[in-house]
Amino acid sequence: MPLTLSTRWGGVVTSSQRVRGEGGCTWTVLADDFSVVGPVERYLEYLRSVDSSPNTVKAYARGLALWWSFLEGRSQAWNAIGVTDLGTFVGQLRRGCVAAEAVAIDGGGRAADATVASRVRAVMGFYRYHAACGVEVADRLYETVNSRPGGYLPFLEHVARKLGRRSSVVNVRVRPKPTPVLLPGQMTVLRNAEAAWVPDEGVWSGELRYRLLWTLLEETGMRLGEALGLRHRDWQAGTGTTARIEVVHRPDHPHGVRAKSGYRRIFVGSALDRLYGDWVWALCEAGADVEVEDWDDAYIFCNLHRGRRFAPLRPESVYKHLGARRGQLPSLPREMTPHWYRHTHATALLLAGVPMHVVSRRLGHRDVQTTINTYAHVTEDADLRACADWQRITQSWGRPE
Repeated sequence: MPLTLSTRWGGVVTSSQRVRGEGGCTWTVLADDFSVVGPVERYLEYLRSVDSSPNTVKAYARGLALWWSFLEGRSQAWNAIGVTDLGTFVGQLRRGCVAAEAVAIDGGGRAADATVASRVRAVMGFYRYHAACGVEVADRLYETVNSRPGGYLPFLEHVARKLGRRSSVVNVRVRPKPTPVLLPGQMTVLRNAEAAWVPDEGVWSGELRYRLLWTLLEETGMRLGEALGLRHRDWQAGTGTTARIEVVHRPDHPHGVRAKSGYRRIFVGSALDRLYGDWVWALCEAGADVEVEDWDDAYIFCNLHRGRRFAPLRPESVYKHLGARRGQLPSLPREMTPHWYRHTHATALLLAGVPMHVVSRRLGHRDVQTTINTYAHVTEDADLRACADWQRITQSWGRPE
């Protein structure tokens, strides 16, 4: 059965453990004889060459490992498959029995639609890549369509309609889930639990680092990885102008976090800017101005109490800290993650009447359709809520023109 193993960029598998090289870590797929699966590795190398996130490569490698297990279990060549084979694979994914010798009759557990869709997306991306490389069987797994689902049409849609658009013949429909948001009171409780201002002493008491992080996520809608990847040079303090943060794509973070959507600027308010200034002052009091060689290149969110001082903060540390806070603060949702701040930010902007395309640019979505697909219900609910005042609507019926 194929295994997903860690390897260095462009290197060979050295062990079944995660291996870190100079360029970071990545993933590949091994066949049942522990040889690297060539067609899969070529596709994963393509993903690396276009600077896909390491987490994307990892997820795709896992999906393709399952697909290769499926092929090996049937003694079937990867370039001799059809739509029926893909349908069988999807069914096995749902039942959690890919390449199993026996299947439980009672059905047992059922894989989540989102998980199945993620695995299928990896397989279809693999075949789409090989279709572009001239593999005929891969080309048959896609069809040319002349329409685009949804109400949004891009600027050059008329050109795409003439040429047609490539669409996968196998799609897994995922039931949309309600977008989780935080209430203003819940965000305030968490901020105050992290750190509070002591007027008599003129200092902050508590974890100012995490108060700054939660406030930043709340007011900017940034992803956690984007926030943890910020360096001091990226924060342009307001000196007579509106303060702004520059989100810059950098692939060299020691913990693998990166700006998913590339470069963008996010303007922030004066209160958040002052909070950042207080954090800089706290870092200097802790000795960062002496120990850190290049201040501009240093990470804003760094270690203070554990690990190497002033080294970049790990995402795992943030999740662990938030888990502890959830246990201490009953008002916080048990399922809350840092990404809820991003959903909350977008929802608040849309309810305030900010145009969808502006919200899309602030969030860093590559396509406004992504924003529409995720948050269309917000504006729709706001419009439908206007229909609730039925008496006001019917009062106008009898008025003369």
